[in-house]
Amino acid sequence: MALNCGIVGLPNVGKSTIFQALCGAPAEVANYPFCTINPNVGIVTVPDQRLLNLQQLFKPARTIPATVEFVDIAGLVKGASKGEGLGNQFLSHIREVGIIVQVVRCFENPDIIHVENRVDPNNDMDIIAIELALADIDTLLKRKERAERTLKVSAKAEQKTAELVLAALAKIYPVLQNGGTVRSVPLTDDERSAIYDCHFITMKPQLYVCNVDEAGAQQGNDYFEQVKKRALSEGADAIGICGKFEAELADIAEPAERLAFLAELGLKESGLNALIRAAYRLLGLRTFFTAGSDECRAWTVRNGACAPEAAGVIHSDFEKGFIKAEVYSSEDIVQYRTEAKIKEAGKYRIEGKEYRIQDGDVVFFRFNV
Repeated sequence: MALNCGIVGLPNVGKSTIFQALCGAPAEVANYPFCTINPNVGIVTVPDQRLLNLQQLFKPARTIPATVEFVDIAGLVKGASKGEGLGNQFLSHIREVGIIVQVVRCFENPDIIHVENRVDPNNDMDIIAIELALADIDTLLKRKERAERTLKVSAKAEQKTAELVLAALAKIYPVLQNGGTVRSVPLTDDERSAIYDCHFITMKPQLYVCNVDEAGAQQGNDYFEQVKKRALSEGADAIGICGKFEAELADIAEPAERLAFLAELGLKESGLNALIRAAYRLLGLRTFFTAGSDECRAWTVRNGACAPEAAGVIHSDFEKGFIKAEVYSSEDIVQYRTEAKIKEAGKYRIEGKEYRIQDGDVVFFRFNV
C-alpha cells in the first residue's frame, strides 16, 4: 500500500483550503469547479508530544518528526467514472494513494457555489461512492474477462489461480452494483492475494473530513452528525474541521498566539492535528524513536514490524548486521527522566530479532557489519 493520503470530494467542498492549511503548500483555491486539475502534493509532519518530551529531556542538536504525504486530488462529479469533469484522470490519481480522505461540505454559505446547488452531505457521499464503485466495476469486468481466458488456455496451476480470482470477483460484483465497497466484502486471504493486481479503489481505507463553519467546529451541527452516523455504519472515522479557521491558524507562526487563537474557540488543538494522526494510523503506520544529544528522531514503520526491519529504516547495514535492540518506552523516560533510572527500575529491555516494535518505543540498535 502506498504511504500517502488522497484528499477527494466534490468540487468546492474545501479540499484545497484544508490541504493548504495542512501543508503550508500552495494549492490553487478558487470559487469554481476544477480549479485543481493536477494533484498538489505536500509532506506533513506528524504532531507527537512524545517527541517533544524527548527533545526537552535530551536537548538534542536537532529534532526530526515523522511525516506523512497528502495529495490534493481535483473534485469528482457525477459521471466521473465515464469521464465527466476529467473524471478518468482524477480517478487514476486516486488509485495511486494508500488511503482516501473524503472532504464533505457540512456548512451553509450562499457565496460558495455547490456543484449540486444544495448542501446535502449524504447525497455528496453517495455521488462519490457510486463513482468509485463504477470505476471498480470497470476494473472488475476487465479482470474477469482475463481470468476466463486463462481458464480456457492456461496450465492447471494458472487455472486454479483464475478460479480463485473469479470466486472473489463473484462476491465483489453485487456489492459494487449497490454502490458498496470492496473493503466491506468478506474475502479469504487467498482471495485477497489473487485480486491484488486489480488495485480496487474502494479497497482502500477511508476517512471522512467534515468541513464545518466556526460554530460547527465548536459544537458540531446536523450535517456533521449525518456524516458521523454514516461513517460509523461503514466502520470508518469522521473528523470535523473548519477549513477557514485552520487556514487562518496556519498563518500564525508564533506557538503562543496559535494556542490563544485555539482557546478563543474553546479548542485544545488544531483539527488538522487530529486528521494527520488519524490518517497516519489508518495507513497502518507506527512510530519509534531514537534519542540522544545529537538527535531526537521519530521513525516510521508498518504496524507489526520486527526489530531488524525497524533497524533497516535507519540504515540497511543496521538490518543486515542486526544483533539486538535496547528498548524502553517513551512513557518511561518521562516518568524516570534518565536512562540510568529506567535501568534501575527494570524497564530497560534487550530484545532480539523476533521483537515487534511497539508504537512509542525508544530504541538503540546494536549491529555488526
